[in-house]
Amino acid sequence: MLGILKNRTYRHLFTAQVIALVGTGLMTVALGLLAYEMAGANAGAVLGTALAIKMIAYVGVAPVAQALSDRLPRRSLMVALDLVRAAVAICLPFVTEIWQIYLLIFALQAASAGFTPTFQAAIPDILPEEEDYTRALSLSRLAYDLESLVSPVLAAALLTIISFHSLFAGTVIGFLVSAALVVSVRIPTPDPGPRRRIWDKTTRGLRLYLATPRLRGLLAINLAVAAAGAMVIVNTVVIVKSGFGLTESEVAFALAAFGGGSMIAAFALPPLLDRIADRPVMIAGAAVVVAGTALGAVVQSYPVLLALWLLIGFGYSAAQTPSGRLLRRSSHAQDRPAIFAAQFALSHACWLITYPLAGRFGAAFGLQSTSIVLSLIGLGGVLLALRLWPAGDPSDLVHEHPELPENHPHLCDHGVTGQHRHDLIIDDLHRRWAST
Repeated sequence: MLGILKNRTYRHLFTAQVIALVGTGLMTVALGLLAYEMAGANAGAVLGTALAIKMIAYVGVAPVAQALSDRLPRRSLMVALDLVRAAVAICLPFVTEIWQIYLLIFALQAASAGFTPTFQAAIPDILPEEEDYTRALSLSRLAYDLESLVSPVLAAALLTIISFHSLFAGTVIGFLVSAALVVSVRIPTPDPGPRRRIWDKTTRGLRLYLATPRLRGLLAINLAVAAAGAMVIVNTVVIVKSGFGLTESEVAFALAAFGGGSMIAAFALPPLLDRIADRPVMIAGAAVVVAGTALGAVVQSYPVLLALWLLIGFGYSAAQTPSGRLLRRSSHAQDRPAIFAAQFALSHACWLITYPLAGRFGAAFGLQSTSIVLSLIGLGGVLLALRLWPAGDPSDLVHEHPELPENHPHLCDHGVTGQHRHDLIIDDLHRRWAST
């Protein structure tokens, strides 16, 4: 897996991702503790609202940012957005009101909504081979797990010598180092394709995504994963501190257990995906997180919570990691930024539903009821994925283009004037998925 780090450009971008995520992980712990300091037992509701605002920024900004930036150099854009995120993070330790948390979170995550899809869409161009890209996806999953594993452990150690307000400095440093590493490499920018109107560019990724069966299944899996993840991220601090009467360090270690399970799965996935198709792996992972969320309703001790969060983390990674392969397989190079932005927006739309539900419902009706409700939502996502994503994931489909002249280049390329078959990708010539 580590062999792909020989590619200098990918190595620098991966390192930038790791460092920025460690800083973000410190912010996640500090933000939860800040919410608890301001709201006490209602911290789950405050944190749920803050994370819902984050999702609003992601859902609303990502497609628009991609449409406006599709002709800008990727490197310059990513560096500028890293600097914006660092500037906003500087302000977080000085908040005195809950509304200030909400405002700064929106500004920070609006910048992330432009940065993350741009970063994700660049990796397939840097690593064009399927095997290399699969390894890169697993490494990226490991990088995200650092936010849930290494960052909380680091935070727990730092909290023994500094106040949690000082943890926000780690976020600032992470974004600044990330910007420096991005500056150090050349990032390929593909041909953006024909010029389109702003509305067409803004909605293109969403239209391509929703017209592709495997991606509709991916969206359903995103919902199942978001239901479980919201329970873990929003309510861990409440379960550990109010439910078990433990300390801030135990909160950090509980989040680390979730990240540890995800990391175990990320190491196991590359050889597994060489032998098993994406669909059964992802649906099985989603089923694991649903079962784990349901079991959360009966957790009575901290050690059992750690084991359960480890299990949910494993399923979380198995369900999420192969998604980049689906997006790459379902788009042409010039449409890849739009399709990654669509995945970013739609997946976070699922979190927009589950984050406030986990926080507000938990505060009003208790954590046991919240676990049951979220597990039912996750189960609905798994059942939808089974229905929307055909078994075998067929794409080499027979179809025809009666609207095209006989001398159209597409028909000439396939040497036919009527029915023909090839791997189908939704684009300007193939607006609908052919029937199997």
